[in-house]
Amino acid sequence: MAATMVRMAQASEDFSSENPARRKKSLPVIIGGAVVVLVAGYFGIDLTSDNSENSGASGNTGNSDDSAVAGSDAGTTDGETCAIASLPDEASETRDDILAGGPYDYPENDNRHFGNYEGILPEQDSNFYREYTVETPGLDHRGQRRIITGGGSEQDPEVWYYTDDHYESFCEIPDAE
Repeated sequence: MAATMVRMAQASEDFSSENPARRKKSLPVIIGGAVVVLVAGYFGIDLTSDNSENSGASGNTGNSDDSAVAGSDAGTTDGETCAIASLPDEASETRDDILAGGPYDYPENDNRHFGNYEGILPEQDSNFYREYTVETPGLDHRGQRRIITGGGSEQDPEVWYYTDDHYESFCEIPDAE
């Protein structure tokens, strides 16, 4: 019986000494995984996306902000266009505000520089683009929808773009004026 207890004590020591080693090996893995997730989040990288051709094709990212435009052609890229009538009614209201020179719903944010940091719109001088909020009913914040104008003057831009997914994709609005 004493021999059995000695073997059990040795087995217990082996097991307890194995756990810290396992914990030491798993801790760097956990920290590394957390770092990857944090860095991806910081740079806006979607780790869940399969990057398929169909993802986001309708401009609907599945967020509640986009429910008003689900199924529309708004928010597409690759030179796509979207008639102003195909956009949410709030886009026409924003367009009217732009043509009138204001006032804007978000004066601290609207009629401000848009940097095109995503590089999706055609490359232009840094002060070419300006952004405007398109209201999303039911939200208590600006939401994801925007009109981006470029060139010309504040009340007579050369080009108009719409996004319903916060700059991930755009369509050009050829009939905005």
